Amino acid sequence: MTIRLRPHHLLCMLTFAGKGYSPDFIANFERITARIASGNQTIEITFAPDDICAPLLTDASCHCRDASVSERDTLAAESLAQLLQQPIESGTQITLTAATLDRLRQAFRAGTIRRACHGCQWVPLCDGIAASNFIDTRLLAPHPPSD
Repeated sequence: MTIRLRPHHLLCMLTFAGKGYSPDFIANFERITARIASGNQTIEITFAPDDICAPLLTDASCHCRDASVSERDTLAAESLAQLLQQPIESGTQITLTAATLDRLRQAFRAGTIRRACHGCQWVPLCDGIAASNFIDTRLLAPHPPSD
């Protein structure tokens, strides 16, 4: 099954620890990370509201279509493309293995894939989570698919 994610949400997922914009956003993010950790999910990149944004689209304070979010996605895609050595564009599919998750987190902790984070209100929280080696994050290493 495929999960649609914005490039910056792929970065956010690395430090997601059950905090967010609203209870609906948090609950949905919890479901998405659990699906990814199950190990049989494909992530499809989108530059539009994704499966995490879905419950927020009718909320008047929803910022999913703001220019700042589009810019954040562009910067995240550039950083991810360089790290993963593949184009990150709409429709790109990624399988998040334990090795890929570890590689992403190492780069996140080192700050090499965080250009998209500049100006984000969650930077202090994410800094602390990265510094603590991602303890208490919801996205655990994906399990290999069972046969």
